[in-house]
Amino acid sequence: MKRYNPKELEPKWQKSWEDSKIYQATEDKTKPKRYVLEYFPYPSGAAMHVGHVRNYTIGDAIARYNRMRGHNVLYPMGWDAFGLPAENYAIKTGVSPKEAVAKNVTHFKKQLMQMGFSYDWSREINSTDPEYYKWTQWFFLLLHKRGLAYQKESLQWWCPHDKTVLANEQVENGKCWRCGHEVEKKALEQWFFKITDYADRLAKDLDDVNWSESIKTMQRNWIGKSNGMVFTSPVKNTDLLIQTFSAHFEAFRADTFVVIAPDHPFLPELVKGTKTEKEVLDFADKMTKKRDSEGYVDEEDVEGIFTGRYTEDPVGNGELPIWIASYALSHYGTGIVKCSVHDERDFRFAKKYNIKLKPVLFPSDKKEAEKVKNLEICYTDMQNGVLTEPKEFNGKIAGQVREEIVKYLEDEQLATAQTSYKIRDWLISRQRYWGAPIPIIHCTKDGAVPVPEDQLPVELPDLKSFEPSGDGRSPLANVPEFVDTTCPKCGGKAERETDTMDGFACSSWYFLRFADPNNDKKAFDKDKAEFWLPVDDYIGGAEHAVMHLLYARFWTKVMFDEGLISFEEPFTTLRNHGMILAPDGQKMSKSKGNTIEPDGLISQGYGADSIRLMELFIGPWNQSVNWSIEGVGGVFRFLQRVWTLVQEYLETGKNGVKESIELTKLTHQTIYKVSKDLENLGFNTAIASLMEATNELYKVKAKDDFAAKNWKDTLKTLLQLLAPFAPHITEELWEQMGEKDSIHTSKWPVHDEKYLKTDKSTIVVQINGKVRANLEMTAGSGEDEVLTKAKADSNVKTYIENKKIAKTIYIKDKLINLVVK
Repeated sequence: MKRYNPKELEPKWQKSWEDSKIYQATEDKTKPKRYVLEYFPYPSGAAMHVGHVRNYTIGDAIARYNRMRGHNVLYPMGWDAFGLPAENYAIKTGVSPKEAVAKNVTHFKKQLMQMGFSYDWSREINSTDPEYYKWTQWFFLLLHKRGLAYQKESLQWWCPHDKTVLANEQVENGKCWRCGHEVEKKALEQWFFKITDYADRLAKDLDDVNWSESIKTMQRNWIGKSNGMVFTSPVKNTDLLIQTFSAHFEAFRADTFVVIAPDHPFLPELVKGTKTEKEVLDFADKMTKKRDSEGYVDEEDVEGIFTGRYTEDPVGNGELPIWIASYALSHYGTGIVKCSVHDERDFRFAKKYNIKLKPVLFPSDKKEAEKVKNLEICYTDMQNGVLTEPKEFNGKIAGQVREEIVKYLEDEQLATAQTSYKIRDWLISRQRYWGAPIPIIHCTKDGAVPVPEDQLPVELPDLKSFEPSGDGRSPLANVPEFVDTTCPKCGGKAERETDTMDGFACSSWYFLRFADPNNDKKAFDKDKAEFWLPVDDYIGGAEHAVMHLLYARFWTKVMFDEGLISFEEPFTTLRNHGMILAPDGQKMSKSKGNTIEPDGLISQGYGADSIRLMELFIGPWNQSVNWSIEGVGGVFRFLQRVWTLVQEYLETGKNGVKESIELTKLTHQTIYKVSKDLENLGFNTAIASLMEATNELYKVKAKDDFAAKNWKDTLKTLLQLLAPFAPHITEELWEQMGEKDSIHTSKWPVHDEKYLKTDKSTIVVQINGKVRANLEMTAGSGEDEVLTKAKADSNVKTYIENKKIAKTIYIKDKLINLVVK
């Protein structure tokens, strides 16, 4: 009997697939298209570990399954290779970023290929290739032409360690998202993309995509759209006027004080001449520095100081004290906010500093209303609360009269309606070398002049020193051959822009380039883009919810407005997978020394197929789970059983005459289960069904010793259902069973309904995601009944004894997972 040897058969089929170009996609309009894509990976110098592999295994399973279903699948791969890691490595070692990236790409690609992922490598792209970033620069010019790229001096986050500017999204708790060092503010001339012009569409169109609500909420919160009212009022004993913004203006008669952001540019003028001017400005400076170092937090422990000024409220609330508050944002609304008892932060702030409060919005419940009246609780329900003031709205439900209140305030000339956003324009300048140069030429006569399109790309020169100057300019500023040029307008002496673009610029359109990667006349052909886009399955983690995903949506909408494409959203369905953690539950990282690399597991003889199976079987794809060394051995043994079953069948040489109805039923029931699970990305339960089916086949074999004539069809079907998960072993066994064409181009099996009827179901029992038992139950059994039987199982008992069942996950007729602590 032939032995199952992954070290031998996996390289064999990887070479076969590469030579036959089996996974290359064409614009075949006779089949429905399916565009499957993972986040544009950065090819780091560190080896890929099993946490990374999960991302690609999910995508590959989706791609393979859909190919077999008759879809025309585009599944490409490329490299998002600009950025700080390669440049910092160059500064440290003297190895140029270009050289380091080339080496890393070669290694990363080798790792992906040894896993058997079915990428169309003919479409491979690299963001650092001038033939790619030429078009990134072209898009910059498009944004500039449309008034969406501009330069201005502004205080920006500066990382003194990496010596570069950071966008708001790249500052996490006052620290650089890349290196983790504390950041500060620095005044610099910077380039911005005007993403705020698209804020409304970016928020509204989230309704049209199949994304998780958590990601949608993160984007909506970052965009921070608020429809509110702006009130203009004089500052007492001055000639000053202030404008205050309120998003919850329904209870405007409850306003009793005003707060201003500590970094508001109007603050020095506001407090000028007051007795506490120095004290207030020192406090504001201290608070701003604290926010800069720690990041803005919607904190419980609010802080503030009285400015010494009052505003005369235009709506009849009298003189309102103006306070500096730690939770006020200078870029939101007007940066000055009217406050009341009906906001949680305002309520806490007023209680802390003994500021007068006055409720005018109450719940319908009399006992609760009394608590509101006595200032025992903060009541914020602007939708269902009942107003008592002003008299025009006494007794009205606030949410039902919101528009009437807007009209009242405007008719009485008390306020004007305004929509405000928290999102800021996208800062794209980077004072570093390793990025796409910004295609702008600075002329003393003509100002900032776009580089003519026929002069693109503006290529990065080769450097010997990559160290930033630290004065706000990139290393490119020290290269006269790059900087010195002529103005495209007047022909006079001029200088090139020395800032490079944020790496997120290159990843904001790469999904379009994959549709037409070798086009040297334009970024992409419209017809090809229209054929493949939008992406049907976009797969990755949730870490880029307010960066890459938001920026890519912005660029796509600009392209739509320019008429380059006819769709406004780039990713129809977003698949955010859970993390693979180390066996002890910690996040895997090179610094912790707890990474588990696929290379090692493959060299040990487990093979790529076992790793792939483990990645998908270990738990639901969208939940984080601890890696299990023992689990890899378990799935390897399952593959051995499949291998052995086929070898035993082939060795018998039998070709029976009578069909086994038992085999037929098992085959069609398994087709149904696996197909249904794959449609819902239930990879773990699909694999469980295949394991269950294999066990049943061994039972049938023990009874008839392959005597039934439908054994061959049954085994071939088993291999087809297993193929998206374990492509190497299934390809090998498919060939051994006499098939000449690849299993991965074969037609996905279809079940016959008449064989699905059964009064029994097998329930897989998992403890913390690991299979511990299988239960035979009456079909349709309820969770309580299944749980009772599971707890009674002798093997399950050993794993839950003296432990608490914290959570039970039950998938009817399929699986019950007990989370124990």
